[in-house]
This record gives sequence, structure tokens and C-alpha cells, in this order.
Amino acid sequence: MRKLRNNELERLSVQDYKDSDKTPLVVVLDNIRSLNNIGSVFRTADAFLIEKIILCGITAQPPHKDIHKTALGATESVDWSYEEDTLTAVAGLQQHGYSVWAVEQAEGAQMLDTYSTANQQKMAVVFGNEVKGVQQEVVSACDGVLEIPQFGTKHSLNISVSVGVVLWDLFSKIKRR
Repeated sequence: MRKLRNNELERLSVQDYKDSDKTPLVVVLDNIRSLNNIGSVFRTADAFLIEKIILCGITAQPPHKDIHKTALGATESVDWSYEEDTLTAVAGLQQHGYSVWAVEQAEGAQMLDTYSTANQQKMAVVFGNEVKGVQQEVVSACDGVLEIPQFGTKHSLNISVSVGVVLWDLFSKIKRR
């Protein structure tokens, strides 16, 4: 086997990306500290044609060199907005018909591997701060909680890894519908 060169990958242009049908999925970032994590989220969102990212609270906004370093241009393709208060963002999404799920470890959480998107037309997922996670009041305002099953000695994943796992899983399930 031979690795493909970049010019053989047939990737979309930024304009073609913007004009394409998106996965009916919005990512909400609740007070993310690391600009590298933010950039990684943009890059992952681009890979799965995610509809939009909403940056909340202390989450930095493009343009910023440290976001750009990991986003590799995805801040130009993926739609995004800023909302000072995550609760306001969640309520706005719910008013527009989105089912909003926190990605967190919580009582009554639905395990990601057994979660079905069959009844979800439009969905949003909220990812929280690297240390504190999703704010409790935000978890309480969401329609549910998704948890990534973990089987080792650690009880958490880096947010950029969590975003990759969750978006791939949901993208796969949505595309199979």
C-alpha cells in the first residue's frame, strides 16, 4: 500500500464546505481554557461536517495563533458564534428544536455506545472545562447526559479526545439513519 498525497485526497474547498449539507449537530464549548483544545475541536468539527460550534464563557475565539495552530484553517470552514453564557446558548438551541446533551459523568447518564440518535432530528452536545467539566446548572438545563464508557484507571479524557470520540460516534449513527 502507498500513502496518499494531500492532492489525492479530494478534499472540499472552504466554499464547497460552506455550501454542503451539514450533519445536524452543534457543538457547545463551555468555558474551555486551552486554545489548542479549541483548535482541535474546530478541526474535528470540520472532518464530520458539523453544523456549528458555539463558544461560551472564557472559551477563546478565532482568530488566535494558538487556535490556528491546531485548527489548521478549520476556523474558516466551520461556522461558529460566541455566547457569553452557556445557559443562554442551551436555551436558544432548545427553542430552535435542538435536543441538547451534556457530555459528562452524571447520575442517569446514557452511555454513548448504547445511545440511539433515531429520535433526534437536530442535536447539540456540550463539552466542559478541562478541570471542572460542564457546569452543573448547564447539565441540569440539558435534555440528557451522554457519557463515554471508560474501562481503565483514569476517569476522564482530554476534551479534544472526547470531542473526537463523541462526534465520530454520533456522525456514524446519524449517517446510518
